Amino acid sequence: MPCPPLFDSFWIAGFESACHINGSGARLDMVATTQHDRQVEQDYLRVRDVGIKAVRDGVRWHLIEHGGQFDFSSLAPMIAAADKAGVQASWTLCHYGWPEDVDPFAPEFADRFARFCGKTARFIKDHSDRVPAYTPINEISFVCWAICHTGIMYPYASYCQGRDGYLKRQMVRAAIAGCEAIWEVEPRARIVHVDPIIHIIAPPSRPDLADAANALRASQFEAWDMLAGQVEPELGGDRKYLDILGVNYYHSNQWEYLTGDRLHWHLKDPRRLPLRHLLAEIHERYQCPLFIAETSHIGVGRGEWIREIAEEVRCAREHGVPVGGICLYPIIDRPDWENSHHWHNSGLWDLTLAGDGGFERVLCKEYAADLHIAQSMVHA
Repeated sequence: MPCPPLFDSFWIAGFESACHINGSGARLDMVATTQHDRQVEQDYLRVRDVGIKAVRDGVRWHLIEHGGQFDFSSLAPMIAAADKAGVQASWTLCHYGWPEDVDPFAPEFADRFARFCGKTARFIKDHSDRVPAYTPINEISFVCWAICHTGIMYPYASYCQGRDGYLKRQMVRAAIAGCEAIWEVEPRARIVHVDPIIHIIAPPSRPDLADAANALRASQFEAWDMLAGQVEPELGGDRKYLDILGVNYYHSNQWEYLTGDRLHWHLKDPRRLPLRHLLAEIHERYQCPLFIAETSHIGVGRGEWIREIAEEVRCAREHGVPVGGICLYPIIDRPDWENSHHWHNSGLWDLTLAGDGGFERVLCKEYAADLHIAQSMVHA
């Protein structure tokens, strides 16, 4: 079915912008690591050259707010570059990272975040005439899992074990307060809430775990349900906050309960649920516009993956699911959060270190050819 794009183009380029403190205690800044901050104008022009006129990019809170003062010098060149290149930017306001004096578990977290959102929305409105789009907090469900169940994100599971429910409510309160602060400044703003979509099944030898697997699978909806006011209405949720849903989907988003074994895409595991069905499930539950906010694969599988994603989205749209876009994420390659020497080879452009210390963007021609096919398969 015809489905108008939610952004200036159906195909979108996503730039990795995580800036949390990792498992080694190091502050990440993936925008700086990939030199996207130094090459932002050229990066935006490159995506225009492959028919993409919309990008997802990050506002780095930890660089902007210091001691209650706001310095947007890290953001200003990105806004200017987007306008000059003629691309629409959808801004992520919290990509896991926050200033070091901010405690996500503290009662004042929502107010701190809302103030930052309002200040940022004001700065962007003063420097661009475009209708903005914002993701207040990227992947609420994932960040709560990462902080409370792993050692990959500060303040780490060793301190936060069992507090993921509390943290999720904190994040939802903050996202709602952020939405209101944005709309107070810019009523035209679109709000995008992004989380992974997953599928979990019981191991073949343990059919008795089916209910537990389904319960864990259902947890993917908790943050969106809270934002919509469908559960825990005391948080302030309302249907108006689900303006646009962004779903993140990778090969590893389907697995067995308890064992953690993936339903491998490259091995064509017959237990995998086709993406079209996952998208239909989201649409049936929330009845709002949605798009693929992150997707990609690694190495030689990049092209085959994006062609399959395009086919699944085409089929979903034919069955009435209003999928309004696909975001290639990352559009330029990025290193691993825990090992800066390990690059994922997952971007449309690989990065090669040049003699001057800069990262040269090298187009993956095979991936680009398959992207061109995918773009012909599904578009606005």
